[in-house]
Order: sequence, then structure tokens, then C-alpha cells
Amino acid sequence: MGAYLRPQTLAEALSALDSTPYTVLAGGTDFYPARNGQAISEPVLDITAIAALRGIRDEGAQWRIGATASWSDIVRAQLPAQLRGLQTAAAQVGAVQVQNTGTVAGNICNASPAADGIPALMALDAQVELASSAGLRTLALTDFVLGNRKTARRANELVSALLIPKRDTARSIFLKLGNRRYLVISIVMVSAVLEIDSSNVIRHAGIAVGACSAVAQRLSALEQRLMGRAASDGLSNLVEPGDLAALTPIDDMRGTGAYRLDAALTLVKRAIEEAIHD
Repeated sequence: MGAYLRPQTLAEALSALDSTPYTVLAGGTDFYPARNGQAISEPVLDITAIAALRGIRDEGAQWRIGATASWSDIVRAQLPAQLRGLQTAAAQVGAVQVQNTGTVAGNICNASPAADGIPALMALDAQVELASSAGLRTLALTDFVLGNRKTARRANELVSALLIPKRDTARSIFLKLGNRRYLVISIVMVSAVLEIDSSNVIRHAGIAVGACSAVAQRLSALEQRLMGRAASDGLSNLVEPGDLAALTPIDDMRGTGAYRLDAALTLVKRAIEEAIHD
């Protein structure tokens, strides 16, 4: 086995990354299955003992989700309606055992096209905080995930947190289509976030679709058309097939590309209507 390091502080972890190209280990729900039956030969940096990376915190203007916060932490936290869609996604990530150990940050770093957390976080305008010995930098999640299993994280960096800007009157919805509800890879996922003011007008919209392209996609043109509209029945009629033009769904054992596209259109409309009535 390669070198194994379990630092107690973030500074110690970042110092180690400056000298060695460690594979970062958090929940291990992707790490171990990928190496099933194989000896672990690469150096491993286990970040689970770093207290500064734990927890979910209200920081006033934003929510901070630490890098080692698990899906179960998300499910159990007392969070506002803005984050309800993320909680729904968290409750559908694998089995409870996976939710107990798998981390939100690990999900985005794995960067699977079918990662359940990415559309929910993307619709929330999540920012990725990256730490190195040189300091911190932040990237929008849309800029962090570059492709299938590809991210903008540098070899000497750790994802230290996910930052979600607060929208006090927002509510969110997450919908997932699979062969069954749990323990299944997504066919299509949709997350919708609507910020609705006291006059029942939409002031901000975030719509993201996952499992229909190498990277989950925001539907920016649709978002713009929703803003300034009354949050009333029939709003989903604004959704047009052209809004999904950026999607590139594939044919595989779970469904054809055409089926995915049709399902995505239906789920986007449904998510908007459910967000209005949430």
C-alpha cells in the first residue's frame, strides 16, 4: 500500500499536498468500490479527522457546508425551504449506509454526470471553496465541474466547503427519475429554486438538469423568462423544448437519449409547478 496520512488540521493536510500528489479520501463511497479487489498503491490523504472541515453552518449571508459533511448531515439538519431540494437529493443518494459516510464535497469532486447532488447545488448557485497553502479561492460550481470525472481542483488544493448564498424567500424542489426511487443511478434529475417576494413575483430562478449531459446544465434562458413573472398556476407553460438545447443525453441501458430529453422537459415543468405550491 502507498503512504497513508490522516492529518488533524487543515494546515497539515495542505502542507502534505504541496509535496506529494495524494488521493484525497473522505467518505470513501467512490474510492473503495473503484478499487474493489485491488491493492491500494497510491498515497492516500484521509481528511476525516480535520475538525475544521465538518458541519453545516449559517454564516449570515450564506450557508457553509463543510467538506466532510455527509448526506445524512444534510438530511437531519434544520434547514430553510431554500435548501429543501438539496435535502431531498441527499435522501436519495444510495442507501442509508452511503448517506451516512458519503460526503457532499466528495460527490462534486467525483463529478459523475449522474451525481445527485450537483443539479441541486448548481440551482442554488453554490460556490466551491478551495484551500491551498497559498490561501483560499472560490469557484462557481458551474465552473468547478468541467466534465465527466473532471474538475478544476488543482493537485495541491482541497475542497474545504460549499458556500450557498442565502435567499430567504426561496423554495426548492428536486425530482429524480430512475428505475426505482432509491439505490438507482438517475435517468434524469431536475432541481428548481424559485425566490418569490411578498407580491408573489419571482425575483430569482435557478433550474438545473442532471444525467442528460457530461455536466449538469443550468437552463439560463428559461430562468430569465421566469424572473418578474407572477408565481401562479400555468407558469410551467413558459417551458419550451428549446430550453433543453444544451443537453446531450445518451442512449444506455437506462433509457434512450430521446426518452431522457422528453422526461427532462416533463420534470422541469413539474418542478416549477411544485416549487410554486411548496
